[in-house]
Amino acid sequence: QVQLVESGGGLVQPGGSLRLSCAASGFTFSSYVMDWYRQAPGKERELVASIFSGGTTYYADSVKVRFTISRDNAKNTVYLQMNSLKPEDTAVYYCGTVVLGRQYWGQGTQVTVSS
Repeated sequence: QVQLVESGGGLVQPGGSLRLSCAASGFTFSSYVMDWYRQAPGKERELVASIFSGGTTYYADSVKVRFTISRDNAKNTVYLQMNSLKPEDTAVYYCGTVVLGRQYWGQGTQVTVSS
């Protein structure tokens, strides 16, 4: 079955960096778009970044230049490098993908940006 497991969240000061990882299994990872979403308290889940099977990327305007999504198909892992973090980046970050028409999510990893 499809499994997505995120790691790498934590507490960081404004201006700091974190790298999130999402280990995937149960599907042909290299063939699918992988997404990073985030959900802040009281807000809807929003798309942060996507990476397509060929490597094309998409970023929300709020994270462009600061965040970089990448994938390692040999390791079935997608990453989100987050630089110049701001307090408004505080959220639970989720890895997601759609396989055969069904949306799958990981359990999420908390990112807190605070001094």
